[in-house]
Amino acid sequence: MYLEHFSLREAPFSITPDTAFFYPHEAAQAAFNTLLIALRSGEGFLKVVGEVGCGKTVLCRQLLRVLQDECVTAYIPNPDISPDDLLMALASELEVTLTRPLRRHQVMLDLRNCLLEHAKAGRPVVVFVDEAQAISFRTVERLRLISNLETEKRKLLQLVLLGQPELDEKLSQPGIRQLLQRITFSEYLGPMTPAQVPGYLAHRLTRAAVDENTDVDLFEPAAAQALARYSTGVPRLVNIVANKCLMLAYGENVHRVSVDHVRQAAFDTPGVRKSSSWWTRMLPWSADKRDEIRAPSVAQACAGGTS
Repeated sequence: MYLEHFSLREAPFSITPDTAFFYPHEAAQAAFNTLLIALRSGEGFLKVVGEVGCGKTVLCRQLLRVLQDECVTAYIPNPDISPDDLLMALASELEVTLTRPLRRHQVMLDLRNCLLEHAKAGRPVVVFVDEAQAISFRTVERLRLISNLETEKRKLLQLVLLGQPELDEKLSQPGIRQLLQRITFSEYLGPMTPAQVPGYLAHRLTRAAVDENTDVDLFEPAAAQALARYSTGVPRLVNIVANKCLMLAYGENVHRVSVDHVRQAAFDTPGVRKSSSWWTRMLPWSADKRDEIRAPSVAQACAGGTS
């Protein structure tokens, strides 16, 4: 509802992963470069671990976009499925012609034949498994067996696992240590540093502007710093709070976001760090908590400002 007010053509802080808004901050760019080089080198098993909301899925989609002209790619968004369902999902993604009636051994043969055809044509096959921390032990074992498909010269299939830190715990189990040994490159994707958040805000606003050649400076410097502090640099939280900040500024009919907007949006958002000074934390009823109770919700503030 605020697009015209801020001269934007689309919402700049949507939490839907969109490669048009991919921001290559230091950690994201390092992970992207490592994965791209490893995949182009023919490495078989790769892993990316990151906290919730730190951009694993958009990183994955950015890689898919860059590799689409170089490789045959497949994307498994939800691996919390049975081993046989994983085979079927992979066959569907790779458009494998399956022999009827469907039997596990025959599906594996059909999949191998498809991969051999791609290998003969010089087309590498890369499979991305998102939310890999949800994968079952039996399905992990099926992944390992699939990764065994190879010729004398190269792997027929490259696998990239992307997941939350629980993925490392799962892979450390003795029963699947063979899979862990196959992972040749592992990257960690963490939050942005406080210094990177202002650039992230500016990047997304510029991408969403009616005129992309014009810098859209909507956040006061102190407001951007406050947003970095409340969100702890987690991109998803930055997006949620920043969107609410624009709603508040629109509701007040102003064109820049202030620290007060950020504070109010942060208190309206579960999951952000409700920071306060050391001496207020010593009180039985802190000043920040009183502000949280008194402050109206973002929806109420916007409704009041636009009525």
